[in-house]
Amino acid sequence: MNTKMASKPLGTDLLTLGKIKNVLITQARPESEKSPYFDLEKKYGVSLEFQPLTEVLPIPSRDFRKQKIDITAFSAVIFTSRNAIDHFFRTCEEMRITVSQDMKYFCVTESIALYLQKFTLYRKRKVFYGENGTNESLFDAIKKHKEHEKFLYPCSENFDSEITNWLASNDCDYAIPVLYKVELTDITELLKKKDFQVVCIFTPLSVKSWLKNQPDFSQDDAVIGVFGDNTRKALIAEGFDPEIVVPNEHTKNMATALDIFLGGLLKK
Repeated sequence: MNTKMASKPLGTDLLTLGKIKNVLITQARPESEKSPYFDLEKKYGVSLEFQPLTEVLPIPSRDFRKQKIDITAFSAVIFTSRNAIDHFFRTCEEMRITVSQDMKYFCVTESIALYLQKFTLYRKRKVFYGENGTNESLFDAIKKHKEHEKFLYPCSENFDSEITNWLASNDCDYAIPVLYKVELTDITELLKKKDFQVVCIFTPLSVKSWLKNQPDFSQDDAVIGVFGDNTRKALIAEGFDPEIVVPNEHTKNMATALDIFLGGLLKK
């Protein structure tokens, strides 16, 4: 492969559907066979491979106690991922903490906000989310409440400094409980066996993992799809330009974005 470059990817100018053989979805395989991802395989004759680029490991509650953060002393929680939601409620359960019914939740996207239904009664008056999936729209949602709330930002060891910098510069009362850690996954054996013409990446750390697994990766080697504004920024910072960005004006999920992209190639 060539060294990485920021030139326009193959995309809609040079790529045709016939050249798309393998698509890498860097998430766990869906449990339900009714997932819309599998419809894409039948519809376009492509093969989808599901392989996470990171592994999430919990911080045990005994280690969390060393951070000396009293969850019950806070009135709002900021979530930027499903992992953060999972491990926030896991920690509360392990420590036998009852989360107040008045707790407010601020989420970077609507899909993350809806994921809260797995753990708590979803009420719009206590759940807020960014309108377009960017940190800026999340900040707009927080800004209206920052004078009256104490915020928790549950995260991994690799937390988003843009969010913490904003909280600090806007004089918010906040704490950063580190509840899990994320390790990069080695997928070099998979990459030796298959070439992927489309790669869909969902987190900034997964961008780092992808480039660690493919240090000579070139923009011309694949079409890149990203989920979330932070992932898009991480990819651009590495010198690449994603072809597919979700959420967008047409959809909020990657499966539909892929359908639109592949459908566009089909029309050629």
